[in-house]
Amino acid sequence: MKVEDFFSRYPLKHYKKGQILVYGGDDPAGVIYLVSGEVRQYDITNSGDEIVVNVFKPSTFFPMSWAMNKTPNDYFFEAGSDVSLRIAPAGEAVKFLKENPDVTFDLLSRVYKGLDGLLSRMKYLMKGSARSRTILELLIESQRFGKKQNGGYLLELSEAEFAARSGLTRETISRELHSLQEKGIVETHYGGVFIKQPKKLEKELRDGF
Repeated sequence: MKVEDFFSRYPLKHYKKGQILVYGGDDPAGVIYLVSGEVRQYDITNSGDEIVVNVFKPSTFFPMSWAMNKTPNDYFFEAGSDVSLRIAPAGEAVKFLKENPDVTFDLLSRVYKGLDGLLSRMKYLMKGSARSRTILELLIESQRFGKKQNGGYLLELSEAEFAARSGLTRETISRELHSLQEKGIVETHYGGVFIKQPKKLEKELRDGF
């Protein structure tokens, strides 16, 4: 794999869950390639709340807008679990992309897929209810991080983390999940949500918009 071979030139680093990799307002040390674990990208509001804008999985590398466009970094990047990663100089990473158009095409494909999710979020932020926003976030998270189980998806997310990713309050998330659980569509338990009936969840979203 070209990407893995490129980043293997650089030392493997390990971080514990909760450690900050990059602070908002600081330049990253380079382009980060995630080998294992999850990394959360978030901003902090004036009231001190975290708003999670992305979660990176293994084999992804970031932040590319900063590396390619010299865009100032406004976000915090935090280890969402114990992580292993490699860091390449930004100039070398950009040079690698220029020399490997197939890798660049794959990156562009993933960017547009993420953009589709962002546009869906925007639509429901502007016109949708708290219920539809909760359901949309459940569907997005299930596609990205859900573990397939008995015809459904298991999401290992606490209500607090779910609230940070959706932009809703924890109380709102709790209320909406309880409503969906009463309909038999999801099951909630400590530290996670099991989506029992994904198709019914999609129908709830369509019917509610």
